[in-house]
Amino acid sequence: MCGRYASTLPPEMMTELFKLLNRVEMVPRYNIAPTQPIVAIWEAEGRREAHFARWGFVPNWVKDPREFPLLINARAESMSEKPAFRDRVKHGRCIVPASGYYEWHTGPDKKKHPYYITRVDGQPMALAGLYSNWIGPNGEEVDTVATITVAANPQLSVIHDRMPAILLSENQQDNWLNVRDVRAHEAAQMALPLEDGALKFHPVSTRVNSARDDDAGLIEPVELGKPEPAAVKPKKLAGGGQMDLF
Repeated sequence: MCGRYASTLPPEMMTELFKLLNRVEMVPRYNIAPTQPIVAIWEAEGRREAHFARWGFVPNWVKDPREFPLLINARAESMSEKPAFRDRVKHGRCIVPASGYYEWHTGPDKKKHPYYITRVDGQPMALAGLYSNWIGPNGEEVDTVATITVAANPQLSVIHDRMPAILLSENQQDNWLNVRDVRAHEAAQMALPLEDGALKFHPVSTRVNSARDDDAGLIEPVELGKPEPAAVKPKKLAGGGQMDLF
């Protein structure tokens, strides 16, 4: 399960790296949590653009999102069969840009400690995801997203048994977003664990447990068992109040 991540890529770099036709303004985020607004990229009518969306997928057939389970992840092995996701595997694939993500490991003392996981080469991550446009009874619209998870590779399995599906190459990203020409079963074959050695990780502050904390200190390495640095005042979220609907 991937339940927290960081995204610090400057808007101009995101536009260039992912070949976007637009630009979104978002401050660096170090502790993005479910239900918060995130940046997701998808193609529609031949246009590849970035959008603000709610992290917490809501199928378009749901009547009241407040009574629907919070779906932040879709398992790659079953997404094509699940009623919530199967249509979006065909028509609603997206990418979630990230700098790294957090996972919690339960140690011998039975306590969970967070680790920050990034690419070895320092490049941004392109997390494979699915998006849906939910339209309410009064015409209100909210874009929602789930990130896709796969079985962890041997290297990451020492921390957790799942990891995000990460699209490394430009060709993979292009094909994942190309819902016109690339069929669902072809796209699903790209949602695979990365090979050992592609990622690295280190323990970080337990402050990441609180979504109220959002600062650069969260991704800094800590020594387990040592006192942790104090929090700093968090920045305001980008994306405004567009997620206030639910």
